[in-house]
Amino acid sequence: MVSQMRRSALSIPSNIAEGYVRSTKKEFRQFVAVARGSCAELETQTVIASDLNYLTSGEGETLLREIEVVAKMLSSLFGKL
Repeated sequence: MVSQMRRSALSIPSNIAEGYVRSTKKEFRQFVAVARGSCAELETQTVIASDLNYLTSGEGETLLREIEVVAKMLSSLFGKL
């Protein structure tokens, strides 16, 4: 689970970077959409990890708040493209 959460977390900025260097805003938007999907995956994995008591409730809540902030930033970026 740790490995999958790390991959999801790393996928978010990686997709933004890859999309940024593409030729068109349409392509960039597509990569931001993929980053949003990775953010949703990370959120789901965090909930599961909390439910399985791999994280304390405080750790899970903190992570979910931080993920929510990132999700809002991604949605804003997606909307501007």
